[in-house]
Amino acid sequence: MSDLPSTQVIVPDLCDYIAGTFSRPAVQLETWLENPNTGERTQPQLATDDAGIERALAAAWRVHESGMWANMPIDERADVLAAFSAELDKRKDRIAELDAFATGIVIRLTRLLNAIVVGAWHLANAQLKDGWVHTEQDNRGKPLHIYRKPWGPALLLVAWNAPSTFLAHKGANALAAGCPTILKPTEWAPYGCDVFCEAAHAAGLPAGVFQIVHGGADVGRRLVSDPRIRAISFTGGVEGGRSIATACAPQFKPAQLEMGGNNPVIIMEDADLDFAADGVVSLLTALNGQWCRALGRLIVHERLQDALLEKVLERLDRVVIGDSCDMRTEMGPLIHSAHRAKIQRQLDRLIAKGGTAHSAGKLPNDGGHFFAPTLVTGVSSADAQDEIFGPVGTVHPFTTDEEMLTLANGTPYGLEAYIFTGNEAKALTLGERIHAGEVKVNGPTIMSLGLYAPRPAWGLSGMGEEGTIETFRFFCNTRVVGVEPSMA
Repeated sequence: MSDLPSTQVIVPDLCDYIAGTFSRPAVQLETWLENPNTGERTQPQLATDDAGIERALAAAWRVHESGMWANMPIDERADVLAAFSAELDKRKDRIAELDAFATGIVIRLTRLLNAIVVGAWHLANAQLKDGWVHTEQDNRGKPLHIYRKPWGPALLLVAWNAPSTFLAHKGANALAAGCPTILKPTEWAPYGCDVFCEAAHAAGLPAGVFQIVHGGADVGRRLVSDPRIRAISFTGGVEGGRSIATACAPQFKPAQLEMGGNNPVIIMEDADLDFAADGVVSLLTALNGQWCRALGRLIVHERLQDALLEKVLERLDRVVIGDSCDMRTEMGPLIHSAHRAKIQRQLDRLIAKGGTAHSAGKLPNDGGHFFAPTLVTGVSSADAQDEIFGPVGTVHPFTTDEEMLTLANGTPYGLEAYIFTGNEAKALTLGERIHAGEVKVNGPTIMSLGLYAPRPAWGLSGMGEEGTIETFRFFCNTRVVGVEPSMA
């Protein structure tokens, strides 16, 4: 298991994988990828040309029309996916290293997320084999069959903060459901996803079953709007999700959209301050604040605000901020100079609205896109509506439960919420009234509440549900076949 600084990571050339063949994306874009730890340019972004996109779409459609993947016996399809997982397992350290290099997310976390990169395929296979894809009922003495059939070619669009994790979850379920699958990885962090091409090829997936193309929004629009794409799973920003939903509407094309949040972290008056402070630090710094379920707004009982803020800042000063590829690092840099500039603009806007920034943490002095974790006090809820997607959160005091709920529900997002309290029973009741897909009581981890718990979204946070069960079922539609029973 390597532990190289980011300056020694060997970055591979980008690679399309179309109809079972590897090739270099043909179009060079003006934007450059960067090493977020140093700020140095690494290589220009590349995009698949129109001819390559057409080849990928045509190959996926041939697989769909032939039925060779969808109609493959369940045990055989599961065996192929198990082989895919085994090949990924051989490459998991490389994937973790490339994701840490490209995103700035610390390697100790990208290695932890390998549990999903490899394990998602076993969970998808379990769904495939559990009998859900075909059930039979007795309909007054006549057979009634319920089939869950794959929609057809599926398009996966993954975000840049945990690209390989998103790909594994979406891809395992799309392929298990029987959909030939095209991935367009994020143009900002494509390297780890490209390793999936090697694994798919080595596992012997039939040509056209799993493909990867590259590019930015233009390539995404071309794929989304093509009628041969029958289902889309997307993780990203609101504007991207809105564009996808708009493009899907004329064809009534199903879309699974997860689009982020402005999540409340609620500290009740009876909370353990040390435990709560640890949770706040984790939710502010995990994935360097670049994740959809991060702390957005710290909603704290007014009696605790000053003491909590002091404890949080003390802990932030002890966080090891540095090279994302170093196992000693606890928080890395932001992904790109453009993203760092955006986060700074958002912080400046909050300060201009009357906010006071409280920053802590010792930043490296050798360049890179590092950003000190920051909490901003003195800003109204009305001025804290937008997701920041960085290590910046606003602080809002409350006195009563009703005031807390008004603040918690005071944005158009509804992805995640956290409650820290000494009264878990009361928190469970309050959680029912918070407009979020998931409400965690006394738990700041990045994982879901349960392996088989759904991950829903409300409002601007998305459309539809993800989850071990839900994502597999998203890629299927239902067909009912039976004999009409006698009316006698």
